[in-house]
Amino acid sequence: MPFPVCPAATTASLALALVAFGTAAPAAATPYRLDLTHTTVHWEVVHRDTSTARGRFDTLAGRAAFEPGRRLEVEIRVDPASVSTGIRPFDTVLRGASLLAVREHPQAAFVSRRIDWAADGLSPAAVHGEITLKGRTQPLTLTAQRWRCGNNPLFGREVCGGDFSATLSRGAFGMGFASSMADDAVRLLVQVEAIRLEPGEDEGMPMPVPTAANSGSSR
Repeated sequence: MPFPVCPAATTASLALALVAFGTAAPAAATPYRLDLTHTTVHWEVVHRDTSTARGRFDTLAGRAAFEPGRRLEVEIRVDPASVSTGIRPFDTVLRGASLLAVREHPQAAFVSRRIDWAADGLSPAAVHGEITLKGRTQPLTLTAQRWRCGNNPLFGREVCGGDFSATLSRGAFGMGFASSMADDAVRLLVQVEAIRLEPGEDEGMPMPVPTAANSGSSR
């Protein structure tokens, strides 16, 4: 399927799929629609132990489902060719065969297999799974920095979301190019927000439209 473009961004890199299952009964989780204006994937890598190079992945798609303390399912797909650092020559190098190889590997995927729940028993503390990037699959754990569900007055619906971080080895994915210039460790920063769907709606439907009464409300 074609990747919808996030209205808040116009570029990015890394196709990623995330499906997370808790330990509870197999009852279906409540579906949510990803808010692509508040769902992002950024990365950081230390350059020559002097500074930090940063980039983002702007072209996203996905879905989500959640039952507090029981089950979490999230799928996020990112177009690797849409990597953006704000420096065009650097972006060209990142897309090339020595690094992301976007022509040969147009998608990557993260599939989570297990959830660690926080002390409150309701929020995810860590999402354990596997990331597939440049045709290789490795384990990866996304650690929650924060998580919250609550009513969003803009849409008049519940919104759940949080910030997650993880570290991967670029060498493990055949991206050891310029190892003397940049660290092997790459830090991922993933921001996710999703809007609860009403009965009968599905993830493929358009985003809920803010009501006139709430259009002036802050997010």
